[in-house]
Amino acid sequence: MPEKTHAPLTLTTEEMQQYGYKVVDLIVSHFGDLSSTNIVSLADRKQMDELLQQPIPNKPSSPEKVLQDVVDNVLTNVDFLTHPKFYSFVPSPSNFISAMADAIASGFNIFSGGWSTSPAAAELEIVVINWFLEMFHFPVVEGGGILTSGGSMANLTALTTARRIKCKNEYSKATIYLSDQAHSSNIKAIRVLGFKERQVRIIPTDMEFKMSLNKLKNAIAKDKLEGYTPFCIIASAGTTNTGTVDPLEEIADICAKENLWMHVDGAYGGAAILADKGKTYLKGIERADSLTVDPHKWFFQPYEIGCLLVRNHKWLSKTFSEKPVYLRDIEGNESEINFYDHGIQLTRGFRALKLYMSIKTFGLDQFKEAIQSGISLTENVEDFLRKSSKWEVVSPATLAIINFRCNPIEQNLTEKELDALNQYISKEILNSHSAVLVTTILQDQVVLRMCLINPRTTLDDIKDTLNSCEKFATTFIKNMTHESI
Repeated sequence: MPEKTHAPLTLTTEEMQQYGYKVVDLIVSHFGDLSSTNIVSLADRKQMDELLQQPIPNKPSSPEKVLQDVVDNVLTNVDFLTHPKFYSFVPSPSNFISAMADAIASGFNIFSGGWSTSPAAAELEIVVINWFLEMFHFPVVEGGGILTSGGSMANLTALTTARRIKCKNEYSKATIYLSDQAHSSNIKAIRVLGFKERQVRIIPTDMEFKMSLNKLKNAIAKDKLEGYTPFCIIASAGTTNTGTVDPLEEIADICAKENLWMHVDGAYGGAAILADKGKTYLKGIERADSLTVDPHKWFFQPYEIGCLLVRNHKWLSKTFSEKPVYLRDIEGNESEINFYDHGIQLTRGFRALKLYMSIKTFGLDQFKEAIQSGISLTENVEDFLRKSSKWEVVSPATLAIINFRCNPIEQNLTEKELDALNQYISKEILNSHSAVLVTTILQDQVVLRMCLINPRTTLDDIKDTLNSCEKFATTFIKNMTHESI
């Protein structure tokens, strides 16, 4: 590379333009060619070490060469969660506008912690938070919130706030309640906050995977009799396993009667509030004290952006505000929110920009349409599966999630054989690089799970994948029969 005459860590204007065009073209190509993209990477640690491990470079390299190396060796070894046949976990079907907004936020390196350094960034976060408060029928004047890195940090922030407001500084006898289907991030948050195992109540779910109200009431009553202080119930609004929503209205009634904090983890399912059927599922969510929503899931944003809403914004500042002397000149007045006072992070990126720009560009109606399409598609998949003698629905379509298993009626397989069959199908689908379809465990059964929130996914995509699954099932059964002979 020729010797530079300008400052370190800089490129000329022409070099930046040429490089930037190549990056944008790369991203545009990615969005345009998703269906033909190699969807899944199966490389192990040894392969990745051999491909990417290297000594730290002391001398410069050509920017184009480094970029091409990333294209050839990095982007070929990652899963593409925006692919229409990525059915597993909670895929993140992003959008181009938000990707470009992230580039702007990073390019200008905007600090979104305090008001004085970036008043427009703080104001846009207020705008986005207010949009969410309106969507979920939270009080807009008293309510507030904060954008986080994701649902895990939003849940941690919520539970930290709940502990502070309900328990003050004494929580050695405090107890917290959540179902056996609650997201693991809640358990992590509880552990981070220092609660002992004896303070955590995992409430069993019923046959529909909803928190059992009777068992919840019994647990609260027992704890009070034994001298504990119940302080918080975590309700799920769209569990990761099944999309199930806990009985929010009834849980809100219990919280009101017992003076407990109601936190709703709607990281996955909260966005369904924009769909007609979703509103029915989520009835009562507006009564929560705090609510987690994950825009990088069903609001179609790139990683990372989560959101926490609270009924009273002062709860956040009472929990997190600190006044170090080195920030004394930038505090501002009460109406000018410093978001470092509302959460754990001091240094924060400009997360609001991508959500703001994408909603402004596409309009909320297109988001509603995309969310509704996922719910409808999953219901169509359920109908298709129920009409087949090869498939069994284990957990019906709920908020765009469905669980099922291959169970050919004519084969009369045992439960152990069915578990092995469905595990084999998942493994072979991944090995084929044609789709990402993995298993979970429901009612002690190995089942296949689809999360169909990607608006690019069609019923034909799913039928194609199921046809492949049936071929793998035939192979498995043939091999099983041969081995038994």
